[in-house]
Amino acid sequence: MPLANTFVRANMDMNAVREVSLTINAAHLFVYFIPEAPEEAAKLGVTEHGPAYFAFRSAPMGAVPWQVTLAAFYNFSPRSVRAMAGVWDSATPERWQSARFAAVDRALQRVDVRLTADQIAEARSLIDPVIASADYAGKTMAAANASVPLPSDPLVALWQQITVVREWRGDAHVTVLAANGLGPCDCNVLQTATGHFPEAIARATRLWNDEEVAAATTRLVARGWLNADGTATDAGIAARERIEVETDEHCAALWTPIGDANVRRLTSLIMPIHEAFTAAGTYPFRVETGDTRSADPEAAR
Repeated sequence: MPLANTFVRANMDMNAVREVSLTINAAHLFVYFIPEAPEEAAKLGVTEHGPAYFAFRSAPMGAVPWQVTLAAFYNFSPRSVRAMAGVWDSATPERWQSARFAAVDRALQRVDVRLTADQIAEARSLIDPVIASADYAGKTMAAANASVPLPSDPLVALWQQITVVREWRGDAHVTVLAANGLGPCDCNVLQTATGHFPEAIARATRLWNDEEVAAATTRLVARGWLNADGTATDAGIAARERIEVETDEHCAALWTPIGDANVRRLTSLIMPIHEAFTAAGTYPFRVETGDTRSADPEAAR
């Protein structure tokens, strides 16, 4: 039985749930690609991308050992996360969180995100009840981010609330991946094979080596999800989509406090964040949103 079927199915339009999830992710994602982030990290004495990334993203959990970050992030190799050892000696998690907000603030101003004060307030009126009523059991990253005091700037504060919901779905996705027997390296290989994440970026950031990727590929071939050359089969594309659907079903209850119409309204309100960073040339690949996703196997390839 798929894991999501063990949860009470919320009476939500699943297309709206998928679209808001993709848009939430797109509105959050720029923090990993902006030049302001490594500049702020350098002020704290860290100039390598990997340790800075893990410090920024795991700061809400406090000064945890790298093994805890590895467990929470799931799809990274131990060798990639081990590089963050010592980041809490360079600065406290609170300073890393403040530096992250500073980078976000600078970047939002640089690309000139066109959200009025009224639009920001409306978006907060929709996303805040979702966060306040969410069930955080098993949602480590979401719970950690929900505990972070919001910054004074309204747009940066909205971005942090977006981050909470983004990490909530990520936590749910980890639960679904584990329930489907898709391990940390395997899910990376399937994601790249189905065209949802550039392989070069996955290999450079997750640091799974050739032997580990080959072993994951062998396991996925045995499941019928990959061909022997590592390309996705139709069954693999369908399996990847099924896992996303199960994650959506897990997330449906998250959005019931505001309902379908308000979910769609929130989606439209925050879309300009992604549009501004896309127009500024922030991303080296196409970011999926509700308008760009496709269930067509050939498009997925």
